[in-house]
Amino acid sequence: MKKSKQQGRGAAFGTSTLLSVIIPAFNEAQTIRQVIREVKGVPIDKEIIIVNDGSTDGTYWILEEMRSDPLLKIVQCKENRGKGFAIRVGLEHVTGNFVVIQDADLEVRPKDLLPILEPLRKGIAQVVYGSRFLNGRNHATLQNYIANHILAGFVNVLYRSHITDESTCYKAFDAKLITRLNLTCEGFEFCPEVTAKVLRAGCHIHEVPISYFPRTRKQGKKLRFWRDGMLAVWTLLKYRFVSKGRMFKQED
Repeated sequence: MKKSKQQGRGAAFGTSTLLSVIIPAFNEAQTIRQVIREVKGVPIDKEIIIVNDGSTDGTYWILEEMRSDPLLKIVQCKENRGKGFAIRVGLEHVTGNFVVIQDADLEVRPKDLLPILEPLRKGIAQVVYGSRFLNGRNHATLQNYIANHILAGFVNVLYRSHITDESTCYKAFDAKLITRLNLTCEGFEFCPEVTAKVLRAGCHIHEVPISYFPRTRKQGKKLRFWRDGMLAVWTLLKYRFVSKGRMFKQED
């Protein structure tokens, strides 16, 4: 792969490391340029895979203007299918050693990518979550903080884990692991599905603290507390009792 100037300045982890950043985007015309600019500025060898999930607000044309950038892989989906589907599409284009999911709304910032990747690089973990709540409430509303605390506790009881933030957007993986998982998600159930399946597969989820700048529904926040919260609970319950062998894709 031809390297850009950002790549050529010397990756923080050396030339053998390649990060695949998957950015699912639906109607993010206001922030998509800045997200891409900030991800490009992270000093590590990388590819950026942007999956436009059938946006209707101009996101399509913004991405088309960037198509000549050698650092970007742009996938334009004709219809809106959901975040989970967009991530699964992005995984088909991964060539890196590590994979991280980056939301396009700037609630979390790319400056935190390096500490998230450190445990992967050192071989400490195959899965790393950037936790918004490892060090407290971190700008979240009280309702959001309590809801996420309850959800994380539910995961910990079901799967005997010790995480503080199940629904964080910053989820990073060893590429060999995430590309083998048998993911079926379409929407926001990506988070509980991937959490359930990596824990059922026997992987430890390592957490590092990240910054958090939540946006409001008026600003474009798409997650809905009751609808998506209940879906997360059902998804976590469903996969708790599925055999470990079904966590991964079947070999041809």
